[in-house]
Amino acid sequence: MPSATSAIQSKLPKVGTTIFTHMSKLAEDYKAINLAQGFPEFDCSPDLQMLVDKYIRQGKNQYAPMAGVLTLREAISKKIFEATSTEYHPVTEITITSGATEALYVAISTVVNLGDEVIVFEPAYDSYVPAIEMNGGIPVFVTLDPQYEYIDWEVVSSKITEKTKAIIINTPHNPTGKVWTSTDLEQLDLLAEKHDLFVISDEVYEHIIFDGLQHISAVSIPSLAARTFLCGSFGKTFHATGWKVGYCLAPKEFTAEFRKIHQYMVFSVITPFQFAIAEFLKDPEHYLSLSSFYETKRNIFINAIKHTGLKLKPSEGSFFQNVSYENLSDEHDLALAERLTKEAGVASIPISSFYDQPTDFRVLRFCFAKNNETLLRAGELLNKVNW
Repeated sequence: MPSATSAIQSKLPKVGTTIFTHMSKLAEDYKAINLAQGFPEFDCSPDLQMLVDKYIRQGKNQYAPMAGVLTLREAISKKIFEATSTEYHPVTEITITSGATEALYVAISTVVNLGDEVIVFEPAYDSYVPAIEMNGGIPVFVTLDPQYEYIDWEVVSSKITEKTKAIIINTPHNPTGKVWTSTDLEQLDLLAEKHDLFVISDEVYEHIIFDGLQHISAVSIPSLAARTFLCGSFGKTFHATGWKVGYCLAPKEFTAEFRKIHQYMVFSVITPFQFAIAEFLKDPEHYLSLSSFYETKRNIFINAIKHTGLKLKPSEGSFFQNVSYENLSDEHDLALAERLTKEAGVASIPISSFYDQPTDFRVLRFCFAKNNETLLRAGELLNKVNW
C-alpha cells in the first residue's frame, strides 16, 4: 500500500535550504565571523526593551486586534505622512504583520492569481518568487548587474504583457544597496498607469541611506500610492529582527482584501511589542539617526578591506556591501564564499543566489550590521586571503 507521504506534490519543487541557512550553518561549524545573514549583531535600545517590559507588566499579553494595535497604526500613519505627505487611515489602510516577509507574502497573495505574471528585478530578495509561485503566478525577471548604476526602463517595458498583474520593487535594495531615484519612480508610475499594474514596494531599509541620499517612497507619488502595497519592518529599523513586527499600507479597498488573508495566516501580531514600538516612535530621532549610525559601519568595513584587492561601489543604503573579486579569482561565487568561510573565517553570501538562473558575476555580499570590532577583525582576516 503506497504511503500517504509519497503522494505529496511539492508546491515549490525547486526550493531547498536557503543560502542564508547554509552559510550561517557553515559559519557556525567553522566558527567564522558571520557577515552572511542580514541581522544586527548588537541589541535594540534598552529604552525600547523597557517599554516592552512595561506593557507586559500592564497585562497587554492577549490577542491584539487582527489589524494591529491602534496606537501603533496611528503612529505609522503620522510617520508616513511626515515623510511622504500621503495620508493612510489607521483604521482602514494600515495592517500590522508578522514581519515584512508576511506583509510581502500577503500582498502578493492578494493580487496574484493563476497565470498572472509579476515583474521581478533581480538580484532579488529570496521570498518574492516563492510567494508568486505559491499563488500560481509566473515571475518575469528584469536582470540587473549586482553593481547596477541605473534601470533601463525600456527593457522593463518590454517584459510587460497582457498577463502582467504586478511589479515588485525594493528600495533601498537588498542585495545591491542601490537607492532608487525620483526618475525611477516616475518611470514606474508611467508604466503602472499605462498597464494598470499593482505595485508591491519593499521598503524595509527606508531609514538606512548614505552619503546624503534620500529615500523616496513609492507612495510619495499620489497616482502610484493609489495602486501600491507598501511593506515595512520595525525589525530592521530598531535592530530587533527576531520580533517579526512589520506592516503594510495600502488603499482601503486593497487593505480589506489583504486582511482577509492576513487573518488566516497569523490573525494578529505580538501585543506588548506593538504598544512598545508605538510609544518609541514618538521620538523620531530613534529612526532618523540610523543613516549616520550605519554609514559609519559601512565606512569601517570598506576601509578594513581596502587593501584586499576587492573592488566595490560603496553601498547607498541597507545593511549590505557588495564586493567584486573578478580581478582576483575565477572561482564560482558559492565556492569562494564557502572557502572564505572555512579558510579565512569570514562568511558572506554569493550574489548568484539572488538570481533565477545560475549567473555568476563574481560578487559577494557582506553584512556590516555588526559591532565595529567584528568588522575590523573581518577585514584583518580578509586581508590575509590567498586569492
